[in-house]
Amino acid sequence: MQRRFTTQEALELILNNANPCDSDGEDINLQPNSDSDSELSSDDATAPHLEKRARLESEPTETAKEGTVWHEEHVGTILRFTPMEPYAADGEPTAKARRRIRSRLQSFLCFITVGMLRPIQEWTIQHARQTEQTDWFMILHELMAFISVIILRGVTKVPSLRDSWSACLGNPLITGIMSRNRFQDIMRHLRFDDMFTRSERVQTDKFAAISDVWGSFVTNCITCYNPGRHITIDEQLFPSKTRCCFLQYIATKPDKFGIKFWVACDLKTKYICNVLPYLGKDPSRPSEERLSESVVMKLMEPFMDKGRTVTTDNFFTSLTLARRLLSRKTTILGTVNKIRREIPQSTRKMD
Repeated sequence: MQRRFTTQEALELILNNANPCDSDGEDINLQPNSDSDSELSSDDATAPHLEKRARLESEPTETAKEGTVWHEEHVGTILRFTPMEPYAADGEPTAKARRRIRSRLQSFLCFITVGMLRPIQEWTIQHARQTEQTDWFMILHELMAFISVIILRGVTKVPSLRDSWSACLGNPLITGIMSRNRFQDIMRHLRFDDMFTRSERVQTDKFAAISDVWGSFVTNCITCYNPGRHITIDEQLFPSKTRCCFLQYIATKPDKFGIKFWVACDLKTKYICNVLPYLGKDPSRPSEERLSESVVMKLMEPFMDKGRTVTTDNFFTSLTLARRLLSRKTTILGTVNKIRREIPQSTRKMD
């Protein structure tokens, strides 16, 4: 006579004899009888289905150097948590920007406002009068024309500044806006802060020469556009050989010397959502916090808690960063450096 097992006996038999290597990842279905003696029934029509995931007590685990325990799971295993709702909208201008923009000029003024241009005008005139002519002057529209020439020079690539006004290589729009001599004159005196108070401000702000105007520009970038679901973060070296304490030399970059910026961009539109200059060691950063984590959290702060995904390279990606982002309803996608202590040894050996 075939022995009939109770539900408890059947579970113990399965857990004691099952081999994780023999599992194909499917669910284990147990069908207990509805009688009061709780015996196992083979009658599917009268017994309810109790489903148990195929995660056994003896599943393979591995502990990383810093103590993280990794569990091996089969592809397709049912998640043990409810995934967060992803951000569904595409990137688009904010309601504030849509109300203001009716022309290209208004679009420009969304990012570089008149309130930002007037201090630049004031400090540029101040520098010119202190160093050269006491009657040197520049009207606001001339400053805007100067900026438009800089933008056009970025669109039309020529070997040198002189070639931008060349009859053969130059852009006719540039020659019609401003003469080369006047452009160079403004460029020589262009300033973004008060030259007489800079030495005092630079004691607490390494970016003092431009920080006021820069901060306004970044704020405008954040408030004028809502990025889509995917945001990418990386570094960019702005070519420069000016003498400053935070100038970087990166041998792998084409220009070698420059000022490094951390940039967050919308994946589809390439719009700059947020940007930070790298000014060297930040005394306000906790000693236990990695630079890479600090950068990502600062850049993503305006866009957290909405289900977005940030994409990074192996300089930024880490388990602790992923957990911090997840606590703010944000996920991360990126390559990871195999030398990180939270990576299991078996993964380090993989090609």
